[in-house]
Amino acid sequence: MRQARLKLNPDTSEAVYHCISRTVNGEYLFDPMAKEVFRKQLWVTAEFCGLQVITYALLTNHFHVLVRVPLRTRPGDAELLRRYRLLHPKPVKGRTARFSDLQRLLQENGPAAEAWRQSMHRQMGDVSAFMKLLKQRYTQWYNGAHQRFGTLWAERFKSTLVQPVGHPSQTMAAYIDLNAVRAALSLDPKDYRYCGYAEAVAGHRLARRGLGSLLPGCDWPQVQAIYRQILYATGAGDREKGRTLAIEEYRQVMDQKGRLSLGEALRCRIRHFSDGAVLGTRAFVQEQLEEYRRKTGRRARTAPRPLPAVAVWGDLMTLRGLRRRA
Repeated sequence: MRQARLKLNPDTSEAVYHCISRTVNGEYLFDPMAKEVFRKQLWVTAEFCGLQVITYALLTNHFHVLVRVPLRTRPGDAELLRRYRLLHPKPVKGRTARFSDLQRLLQENGPAAEAWRQSMHRQMGDVSAFMKLLKQRYTQWYNGAHQRFGTLWAERFKSTLVQPVGHPSQTMAAYIDLNAVRAALSLDPKDYRYCGYAEAVAGHRLARRGLGSLLPGCDWPQVQAIYRQILYATGAGDREKGRTLAIEEYRQVMDQKGRLSLGEALRCRIRHFSDGAVLGTRAFVQEQLEEYRRKTGRRARTAPRPLPAVAVWGDLMTLRGLRRRA
């Protein structure tokens, strides 16, 4: 089963995706200034496309982002112009459509206006359009700033469909925010600037709103307290005792058929979070499998698969059963 087919109908269903993209050849290209530009472009592009960034993590050669794709709507002209101006605050070389020209075009309401509306709508409410636009815009900036040309990214992005509410999306968010801890860049994700949790702690409005969507009805102090316990999978009293678990220790636990706590497991690179195609409860994964069968008419030769029995995952399951790499 191809991941690209595992896509909810955006007109009728809200969806959450974990997306990953790497630099060409895995090269370490992103210095602090490059990360800062990417961070700003991420928030702007998401707002333009009408998506919500729940959280993200940017490292030196790849990034993760967890985005919520809402029910698809068709914004009116005023909102389209606002989003256009957000993405293009000032005219740039090669862009002839100035803001005043667009206003006049839409007032005339001819075929050209409708064509522009359609082109804008195609870029909104879709995770593929969001990732394409984000990577294209960043490549243009990076190549110009570093006197280079050609592709910046290794391949098409990978995505995992995540159950939009409850334990699955909360666990995935924590896994993403802990990237800097797994990479030994920080002992605590709040101290690594280029992740959603650190931005939320620093007061970023959209970052707080994104994490807050995981815990409806809670204000930010409540969200911060609960989410920090999710990050470390501990009680509030000893939540500072989390540590990075080396991959050798993880393999040793696997070989000895031991079990990790959720907090320890989230400090390992778990391929099911990036390659499992769907992450959620058994009922959610089965629902996506049935939708795939209905749309394609094919009999899928798979079933919901439990995550490796080396940790206490709760009710998490994926669509793909992945073998451990040698």
